[in-house]
Amino acid sequence: MEDKRNIPIIEWEHLDKKKFYVFGVCMTMMIRVSVYPFTLIRTRLQVQKGKSHYNGTFDAFVKILRAEGAAGLYRGFLVNTFTLISGQCYVTTYELTRKYVSKYNNSNVVKSLVAGGSASLVAQSITVPIDVVSQHLMMQREGESMGRFKVRYQDCKRNVVFGQTKDILVQIFNADGLRGFYRGYVASLLTYIPNSAVWWPFYHFYAEQLSFLTPKDCPHLLLQAISGPLAAATASTLTNPMDVIRARVQVEGKSSIILTFKQLMAEEGPWGLTKGLSARIISATPSTIVIVVGYETLKKLSLRPELVDSRHW
Repeated sequence: MEDKRNIPIIEWEHLDKKKFYVFGVCMTMMIRVSVYPFTLIRTRLQVQKGKSHYNGTFDAFVKILRAEGAAGLYRGFLVNTFTLISGQCYVTTYELTRKYVSKYNNSNVVKSLVAGGSASLVAQSITVPIDVVSQHLMMQREGESMGRFKVRYQDCKRNVVFGQTKDILVQIFNADGLRGFYRGYVASLLTYIPNSAVWWPFYHFYAEQLSFLTPKDCPHLLLQAISGPLAAATASTLTNPMDVIRARVQVEGKSSIILTFKQLMAEEGPWGLTKGLSARIISATPSTIVIVVGYETLKKLSLRPELVDSRHW
């Protein structure tokens, strides 16, 4: 009987790359649609002063739904979908880096740590400008804005989606030039590189530990589906303080991570570093299950033809 402690991992060289990218884009889009409202809520909670607008995740969800309708939960969504490009760059960098590191070290933890950090570095270089614009769109509320810029409605018939996006793009450029689109880049790297570097090792760690506690006929996919959210909650908790600072730097136009941290501590104390954590975990849990199950299934669907019938998978 197969030893459950050695959960098989499908590596880059086993994949049909065309299938992998087509299925990957479709899967990522479905995930974005399902969790985007909580991404928006998390950002608003992190940026607001104290509890000036919302008392928590559920309160924010209800208030946004009542005041702005379902569309309010998807402000900036179309702009955010451009991050699908960075998502594909992320998985490509992750898999290629794993393959490269395996030449020097076969430890799964080492491969995951290096690959996760490298993939996040590449992805954030593409994502940050998109995030800056989409986050300013997220901050638009009925009749007001929680961020630096407010959409100006001069024509009620103007294109609601692209008109707002163009307005924000122009305001960012006029205020800060091209640099404005990379505001918070360092803070993003300090958030997402550790988050990614921590997530993958914890994911494999939890999967291996669960394999010791479950019957040997327990499906690998179930262990992975449980391990993913556990890893996401761990990584989110460890990196949330920097994520709060990142959101404030990008939305409020601050130029210093240290000064932003000091201001946050002075205004709200250590508790301020946990803002948006519950929304982050709530959005991470279902999305991580879908990502893990979907990603592992995606890789199985993308296996090269000669490996499809292999009992190893």
